[in-house]
Amino acid sequence: MSEQADPLQRILDLEEIKQLKARYFRTLDTQAWDEFAQVFARDAVMEVPEASLVKRGREAIAASVSGVLKGARTVHHGHMPEIELTSETSATGIWAMFDYVELPEFTLQGYGHYHEEYVKRGGRWQIKSIRLTRLRCDVVPGAPSGGSGAA
Repeated sequence: MSEQADPLQRILDLEEIKQLKARYFRTLDTQAWDEFAQVFARDAVMEVPEASLVKRGREAIAASVSGVLKGARTVHHGHMPEIELTSETSATGIWAMFDYVELPEFTLQGYGHYHEEYVKRGGRWQIKSIRLTRLRCDVVPGAPSGGSGAA
């Protein structure tokens, strides 16, 4: 981003992107699918190479993720963001991640990174592309014992 850019706007943009990613994780784990879809640009692309998955478009992404996670309990964490503003309306980011996915068939704990592009349209940041790469994935058959933990 240009050295001439307003430093306050730069800080605000970085914070808005962090809030966007927090909303992504919260709506994913609470399965608030309509709100989840809104974190993405209409023409967004999601890629998960380990699953040979590529989805194009906000609706396709939300439908795919909600279908895969139907009945699952999940916890997603994103840490240590490396965000670069590339223009007043575009940015890139890399987030270290951890995910816990509990399904009847298996429980997965994954460690890796989200590689993302962001776009600012209508004054609002959205995810333009998202690629999940895992460095490690621990999978245990069946659901964990010890109850659901649900209140």
